[in-house]
Amino acid sequence: MTTGVLVMAYGTPTTPADVAAYYTRIRHGRPPTAELLKELSERYRDIGGTSPLAQRTAAQVSAIAAELETRAPGAFDVRFGSKYEPPMIEDIAPGFALDGVTDVIGLVLAPHSSSMSTDQYMARARASLGEGVNFTEIGAWWDHPGFLTLIAQRVLDALELVPDERRASTEVIFSAHSLPEKILAQGDTYPEQLRESAAGAARVAGITNWDLAWQSAGRTADPWIGPDILQVLRAKKEAGLTDVVSCPIGFVSDHLEVLFDIDIQAQELAHEIGLNLVRTASLNDDPAFIAVLADIVMARA
Repeated sequence: MTTGVLVMAYGTPTTPADVAAYYTRIRHGRPPTAELLKELSERYRDIGGTSPLAQRTAAQVSAIAAELETRAPGAFDVRFGSKYEPPMIEDIAPGFALDGVTDVIGLVLAPHSSSMSTDQYMARARASLGEGVNFTEIGAWWDHPGFLTLIAQRVLDALELVPDERRASTEVIFSAHSLPEKILAQGDTYPEQLRESAAGAARVAGITNWDLAWQSAGRTADPWIGPDILQVLRAKKEAGLTDVVSCPIGFVSDHLEVLFDIDIQAQELAHEIGLNLVRTASLNDDPAFIAVLADIVMARA
C-alpha cells in the first residue's frame, strides 16, 4: 500500500508581477499599502528580482521523493503544497484520496513548530484531505541528531573563515523567524525550541560562545518576539566582539529572509559598525539533509 507524503512550505512569488497577490494572501486578504508593496518589491529586486525559494523547494521535494523511492520502491507518493503561493495545500491534498491513497504523512520544511506556523499548515492539510484519509503529522524535527550535526558542521565551516587570532572575540548567533509575542501567552514552545536546537547544535560543534536572535519580524501593530538580530549585532560590537557567525537555523533554504535580511541588511549594519559577519551555508537540497528528512518520514510511516 502506498503512503502519501505531503511536503509543505511557505511559498514565494514566482515573478515580480506575483508579489502583490502573494502579499495580499499572507495578509489574509488585506491588500498591502503602496508603501509596503514597494518595500517588499525592492527587497526582491535587491536579491535578483525574485526569491530562489520556489526552485530550492522544488529541488528539495524532488530529492525527498527520489530518496524515499531508493529506500522503498513504490512505497511513497510525494507531493508538494504551499501555504501562500500555488500550488496551494488545498489544491494538492485532495488528490491523494482521489487516487486511492488513504494514509498521508505531513512534513513542513521548517525544523521548529508553532501555533502560528506549522500548526496552520497541518490544520489546512487535514481539512483538505478529508475524513477518509489517515493523516500523520510530523511536528518539530529540530531535535533529529542528523539535523543538529549538519548545522554544527556548517557552523564549524563558517568559523574557519575567521582568523585564528580573532576566534576568542567571535560568537555564533543562531536565529529564526520572529512571531508575534501573543503566541507566548498561549504557551507556544517555539522560543524554547529555538534555544534547545541552538544549544544542541553548539554542543555537537563543541562551541560555547553563542547566543540567540530573532529576525524578519512582520510589519504589524502587535509586538514581535525579540531581540532582533540587528539589535543583537550592535550589542555584540559594544561588548567587544570582532566577528559574528550568523546561523539562521530556523530556515532550511536560501530565500528572502536569508538573502536579504542576513546577507544584505545585517551585513550592511555589520560593516557600518565594524563587525565582521559570516553566514553559515543553507541546507537547500544537500543530500545529507535530504537523507535526514527521509529518515524522519520513514520513522513515521
